[in-house]
Amino acid sequence: MDVTPLVPHGRQVIGSYGAGGFMVSGERHEGSVLVFPERIAAFEPSTWADLTLDHLQAIITAEPRVELLLMGCGRSIQPLPADLRAALKDARIGVELMDTGAACRTYNILMAEDRRVAAALIAID
Repeated sequence: MDVTPLVPHGRQVIGSYGAGGFMVSGERHEGSVLVFPERIAAFEPSTWADLTLDHLQAIITAEPRVELLLMGCGRSIQPLPADLRAALKDARIGVELMDTGAACRTYNILMAEDRRVAAALIAID
């Protein structure tokens, strides 16, 4: 599904999602991904149940600092384990949980507004 907005030059924009991956700034990425305005990285968990605090370290330590993390949980919203929520709170990172499609669309809008946002996205088929 196409979700591409108008965005500043040089920013990572999510063009589409599905079929087990994402199209980001014109390049196909298989599996789950972390998307920052200036870069993209593989995101290890393939399902929400696989998510651990180690998977969030790249977000917690990111420079420039992430202010808001959008978590695409897959096809439906899932609860965030208390220890992960606490770690993000301690790092002063707000978190919003949503299905992966909504997270892609919301990331694009906030990134285009020059917000310090990142998206941790579980791939869907």
